[in-house]
Order: sequence, then structure tokens, then C-alpha cells
Amino acid sequence: MTKPQNTDAIWSRAEIESPCVKLCSIHPTHKICVGCHRTLEEIGNWSRYSPEQRRSVMDGLPARAAQFKQRRGGRAARVQD
Repeated sequence: MTKPQNTDAIWSRAEIESPCVKLCSIHPTHKICVGCHRTLEEIGNWSRYSPEQRRSVMDGLPARAAQFKQRRGGRAARVQD
């Protein structure tokens, strides 16, 4: 029996990595991906961006991530801060 191919190898390139963490969901208010914190435009254009454009986006992601609170479940999620 043959082993299944590793599909992640498709994404391996000699360029700036993608910030994708394969947790793709768009935040309803901020309109950015909750996994990688890119906008829909940035996600759609990523393969066309120059290395400089990608670096610029990557440099701004930590500030975007800081805007989000950790998700709380149960009662804590229903209690207002």
C-alpha cells in the first residue's frame, strides 16, 4: 500500500512564509481571519504579493492579534466585562 502524499509540501516555497494556521474563520466585526489575522483582500492576493508586500503584512499581524481577547466559554462568555 502506498503512503498518502503530504499536501503541506505544496505550500513549501523559498519565499516569505504564509501566516496561515489553517484555522480559517472571518471575525464578524473586525472582518479579518481569526487564525492568521489577515483581511480577505490580503488572503486573496497573497500569492500575487511581492516579498516586500508580504513582509509588510506579516509585520502588522501581531498588532492585529492583540485586538482580540481570548475566547471564553460557559458562563464567563455570557458575563459582560
